[in-house]
Amino acid sequence: MIILFDLDGTLIDSTEAILESFHTACKQLDFSSPSDAQIKRLIGYPLDYMFAHVGVPKERVWDFVAAYKEHYRLISKQKTVLLPNAKEAAEEAAAFARLGIVTTKTGRYSKELMEHFGLLDYFEVLVGREDVKHPKPHPEPILNALEMMHPSKDADIYMIGDTKLDMECAKEAGVKAVGVLGGYGTQEELERFGWPLFEDALHAVKFLKSTINEKNQPTLS
Repeated sequence: MIILFDLDGTLIDSTEAILESFHTACKQLDFSSPSDAQIKRLIGYPLDYMFAHVGVPKERVWDFVAAYKEHYRLISKQKTVLLPNAKEAAEEAAAFARLGIVTTKTGRYSKELMEHFGLLDYFEVLVGREDVKHPKPHPEPILNALEMMHPSKDADIYMIGDTKLDMECAKEAGVKAVGVLGGYGTQEELERFGWPLFEDALHAVKFLKSTINEKNQPTLS
């Protein structure tokens, strides 16, 4: 089995770092900063999309992205925490599956965060924003990860994520998905895809482990 994890809202909570970096970029570039609620609704999308959708002119978007990243780099480790049971989810999943991370965050910062939390070694691959031309919900991030992992033809492949972007990405890539609540997506959004939903990543992992156990049960003749 291969399990691909999203990061923000699935394994980590970097809301404080995201909001602070967003507001800092707007302040530095003399732009009226949106509310926290407006920013939170866009978490999971690429930064250029986020800034464009709060009204930053197209020709200035990448200046804002650069300012955001400059500040985020300084504060990300101090203002990011693991979500409840995230470490346990990675540990348990690694005992029966091959793991990867598929995120819209910058891969460099994502790797630094995972290393900071002592989790990086559990994952074979980490696909970040700079590793793809088309981010989620396009299937490229998942397909990119699988290309590096070379799964067997009969491998069960799952994506665990907290937003409709993760669910759509999985659907378009032709893999199964499991949703987690308590992140940035709403239960209503996630329910539309018809995949199982769980309280957090650990409960999702336990469910996937149970599917293996069920598959290995002997059949009665």
